Amino acid sequence: MTKKEVLQWLEANKDERGIRLMERTGNGVKSFGLGITKLKAQAKKMGKDHDLSLELWDEEYYDTRILASLIADPALVTRNQLEKWIMGNNEWMISYSIGSNLLPYVPFLIELSEDWAQSPNNNLRRCGYLGIVAICKSNTVLPDEYFEPYLEIIEKNLQAEENFVKDAMNTALMAIGSHSKWLNRRAVDIATKLGKIEVDYGDNSCMTPDALKHLTAEKTTEKFAEKVG
Repeated sequence: MTKKEVLQWLEANKDERGIRLMERTGNGVKSFGLGITKLKAQAKKMGKDHDLSLELWDEEYYDTRILASLIADPALVTRNQLEKWIMGNNEWMISYSIGSNLLPYVPFLIELSEDWAQSPNNNLRRCGYLGIVAICKSNTVLPDEYFEPYLEIIEKNLQAEENFVKDAMNTALMAIGSHSKWLNRRAVDIATKLGKIEVDYGDNSCMTPDALKHLTAEKTTEKFAEKVG
């Protein structure tokens, strides 16, 4: 597809209710009002197209930027591009899409996540912890000790963090605690000490995941039992 064709498709499928919801966020982001499920389905049809992703990002719509994050080629994306994208928007779902759908597949994931997790910029720090989540899920070489410093930071800082950094840290706590039996024990202790986590996702149905419930779920504990059995 060309940029023109994508914009025509967005116009033909725009959702007035979604547009009104986006307007109520007050962050000034323009939108055609499409939901993430529909955008993902369209991106799957489009396939990877890095040049088109850059063109769509420059349109400055929520919908075009979500599509850009989904069709960008991880092998071609640069650190400067990612940092420009993440710091240059005011909508948390765009940063979340970059951190969840693009960042996990870039060849410099570990280096980038380590740096961003320490960034003073809220959006970068959030994506840094989403990167840690991706590392937990994909890397079987790093020792458990690699993740310990992140658990210590989460224990110390999570409850006082910026709203969506708090969300990413909570997700990282669950991911790290699902990585091994030892890390699970540490994460359960931390989740117990932290208590209930509250994240404000705005005017939608999103709810803060219960880290302790996830970490102590039978599915998780059975997985570790199999590993030592």
